[in-house]
This record gives sequence, structure tokens and C-alpha cells, in this order.
Amino acid sequence: MQHISVVGSGTMGNGIAHAFAQYGFDVALIDTQPSALEKAIATIGNNLDRQIKKEILSEADKTGILARIATYTDLARGVGKADLVVEAATENESIKLGIFEELDRLCPKHTLLASNTSSISITKIASVTHRADRVIGMHFMNPVPVMKLVEVIKGYATSVETTNTILSLSKRLDKVPVEVNDYPGFVSNRILMPLINEAIYALYEGVADAEAIDTVMKLGMAHPMGPLQLADFIGLDVCLSILRVLHTGFGNPKYAPCPLLVNMVAAGKLGKKTGSGFYTY
Repeated sequence: MQHISVVGSGTMGNGIAHAFAQYGFDVALIDTQPSALEKAIATIGNNLDRQIKKEILSEADKTGILARIATYTDLARGVGKADLVVEAATENESIKLGIFEELDRLCPKHTLLASNTSSISITKIASVTHRADRVIGMHFMNPVPVMKLVEVIKGYATSVETTNTILSLSKRLDKVPVEVNDYPGFVSNRILMPLINEAIYALYEGVADAEAIDTVMKLGMAHPMGPLQLADFIGLDVCLSILRVLHTGFGNPKYAPCPLLVNMVAAGKLGKKTGSGFYTY
């Protein structure tokens, strides 16, 4: 397990590539847009500089890490030698299913296929391949080089061998893997998203303003970041998408997204990435 391909070079994709390259793996970072790949490499470089300032890495380490990352716009070339592919495309079911159909066709037979999805069924993703036993979820947390957790999600047909390989691999990245089963939202977002949604309802109903709600959770419940600020960092569109997966998957009205969240996404106020959400950036 040496050649890792990462599909998608956005925030999660470049973080995953960074983490694997930092721990000695050869990484192929794949995106359809050359400009996105250029931006990703620049981001990885900046994040490595932060690690150097904190004396976690040296300049020589940075040079070696960047040398282990190759970029590709052609999916077939990028996955040709992959032992593992980690898909980190946008949180859209149809896009992910299309990618996994292609990966199944293009990858060597031994290749394991993982998705960084935060809510979409691994079982459903695996169903479009001919290697369901080798499909698994690897849900990294943002920022990937810093956060220790990897939520390892077993689909209905994921083999014990595949699961154990990914658990061991995660530990090689100095992560703490947690094995969970494939139900909507897994563990992390099944608990987190209703919390965020309830905070949005508190704002929507005029219980308190955004800063007050976040301060209560930070100072009263020892959360490092308030739920509304966290929603801005995740992306309000992503939060809405996950809540809809939960609502559809469980059929329980407690997961129904707050109307304020729906309206903010419709208005293009998606949080930090657009400069405006519950806060202004």
C-alpha cells in the first residue's frame, strides 16, 4: 500500500494528499481543472510552512513531501498505479456515483476505493462497482493534517480485510480511526448536524443572536467553536445537503432543515467560502 490517488483537490482533497505525502506515500492528486490543482499545491505549501513554523517539520521535509505529490487532470493516468483511491469530490450523490463507476473501470483489480463522503451511503456507492467488498468510507476531518479522527465506514459488503487494511493505514498517518456502520450521517454528522440545525432554529426564532448562541456553547459546553461558526466553516450548502440525507434516510422530522438555513443557501450565503453566512468574513 504505497500509491495513493486522491480525486478532488479542494479543501478536503488537498488536505488528504498532504497527510499521505507527509507520511511517505506517493500521491496522485487528480482534478479536472489545472487551476484547481495549482491552487491545491499552493495551499499544501502554505500549510507545510505553518508546520515548519511550529517546528513540526523542516524545510527538507517540505521539499520531500511536495516531491511525492504528482498532479493529473486525466483520471485514467492518475489512478493507473493506485493501491488506494480516496474520492474527495463535492458532496453530491450523482457525482460520486459517476466517479466510482469510472474508478471501478479504470483502477487495477487490487485497488481499494474509499470515499471521504460525510453522509452518503457507502453501500449505495459500492453498488455501482464490481468490487463492493473493496469499497469503504474514509471520512477525514477538516483540517486534515491537524485533526486526528478518521471515521471508517463499512458498507454492507465491505470485507473484513478491507476494513482492517484501512484501519491500519489510518494509524500510519498518525490518525485515530473509528470503525462505524453505514447508516445515514454515520456517527459524526448524525450527532453534529441536528446540533447545528437546532442552533439555527434558536437564531431563526429570536432566542438570541449568533454570537450569543455560539458563546453559550463555547463557554458553557467547552466546544472549541460555536455551532453557527462551525456551520460557516463547513459550508451551509454542505450542512443542508447532509440534513436532507438524514431526513430522507430516517424519515424523521427532527432532521428537517431549518427554513433559515434553506433560505441562506438559496441566497448564496454559504459561509466562509462565500465571505458571508452567520458571520461576515
